Amino acid sequence: MIDRPLGLTATIDASTDALLPFVFEATGIAKRFDDGQVQALRGVNFCVSQGEFLAITGPSGCGKTTLLQMLGALDRPTQGTLLYRGNSIPTKDPSSYRALEIGFIFQAFHLLPTFTAVENVQIPMFETDLTVLERRDRAVGLLKSVGLEQRLNHFPGKLSGGERQRVAIARSLANGPSVLLADEPTGNLDSENARSVLELIARLHREQKMTLVLVTHDMSIAARASRTIQMKDGRIVSDRESTFAEK
Repeated sequence: MIDRPLGLTATIDASTDALLPFVFEATGIAKRFDDGQVQALRGVNFCVSQGEFLAITGPSGCGKTTLLQMLGALDRPTQGTLLYRGNSIPTKDPSSYRALEIGFIFQAFHLLPTFTAVENVQIPMFETDLTVLERRDRAVGLLKSVGLEQRLNHFPGKLSGGERQRVAIARSLANGPSVLLADEPTGNLDSENARSVLELIARLHREQKMTLVLVTHDMSIAARASRTIQMKDGRIVSDRESTFAEK
């Protein structure tokens, strides 16, 4: 599990991690919208192991993003059981779980335009008891780790798409999460920037030994994962190890 910055308290006891075979366990997960008229997920079952790089693929509307949002407690199942390290994912007040256990990378970056890069990275840290100086020092270190030491005080509007996604990646690591959830992280980037960002995410997965769950419709991206789940019409239709796995 990734070392957490000074002042952070995990919501799950890290000493029990090695005793639990799975980070996530989903059993019979279903999700319905519009009073049951739309079924986004239809009885999904799967597990995610510690340190795994899992890709979730499938066409638009197949339920892959809905599933990812449930893992991050941004949504909840209509029925079924979803566990994180053997415990139910919090539903009443999931803010601590999201802040301390999960890092998010979104396709649309979601950076605040009136905040600089170093300020954007600090936003998740407000859930912690880090001091102002500790927050800034950690944000600077994270931006350096993604190659943006020359862009600390730039606003998002002055950054390229690839740079904005790198800021978003640094922000996702702000509180030392053990799980990184990425939803089409290269979807808004040109091919060169997409390749660079994907290499960065893969490197972070290897070096920090975090669990990575990445949603994509691009099979060339999914091929970099150690395992790929393919979805269609709210169901898992394939679950296999990839032919190429990051070393």
